[in-house]
Amino acid sequence: MTQSDQQPDTVSFGYEEVSPEEKTAKVGAVFSAVAKKYDIMNDAMSVGLHRLWKDKFVRRVKPQPGEMILDMAGGTGDIAFRMAERGASITVSDINQDMLDVGIERAIERGLDGLVWSRQNAEELSFQSRVFDAYTIAFGIRNVTRIDKALREAHRVLKFGGRFYCLEFSTTEWPGFKEAYDAYSHKLVPQLGQMIAGDADSYRYLIESIRRFPPMPEFEGMIREAGFVNTRVEPILGGLVAIHSGWKV
Repeated sequence: MTQSDQQPDTVSFGYEEVSPEEKTAKVGAVFSAVAKKYDIMNDAMSVGLHRLWKDKFVRRVKPQPGEMILDMAGGTGDIAFRMAERGASITVSDINQDMLDVGIERAIERGLDGLVWSRQNAEELSFQSRVFDAYTIAFGIRNVTRIDKALREAHRVLKFGGRFYCLEFSTTEWPGFKEAYDAYSHKLVPQLGQMIAGDADSYRYLIESIRRFPPMPEFEGMIREAGFVNTRVEPILGGLVAIHSGWKV
């Protein structure tokens, strides 16, 4: 057993240190609590910018007709709907059934009936090896208890020549903007969560989880360690958000 395979005694849940099992349960409770208001809160927290980030992300993925793509932590369908419009066959997976239920409702409203919805733990996918042309995960990897295991699973289920794309918050390197964003996110986002979703604590965790997520170079190293090559990081707004990518060869 390698050091990376050993289960750590504690992992971060926001600014807390908890057992891995406790984090998985706590994260599940957070997303069950916010599922119904998740997309409204995304608009409020990012002033609508998350829509542009997701559009850019899907342009980088370049879904093609006939491709099989796994959208992990895809819950409410935001990324999946964009990729399905381009003709790809999308499997939407999430560990949280409440998030999937919201996504299924949204798909029905849009008349999209070709998506596959599958409850999955990113660390232990039930799919066979080498079945997907692309693996996407947007704003979900930082909530995974064992990120290294999830990355190895992403590598396993991809075909040779398959591509990995991750959209995630990071730490902006723009002076001035960083301080302003820190103040906004720590003080105002929990208040927005209380006003819109009636839940300040869940949104306080989501902001804290961003602060605990590895910096861009460190996360790129984790992607390489999982077996991916030609890795790349594309910062947005100085690294407030970043698109990470890699290939399986």
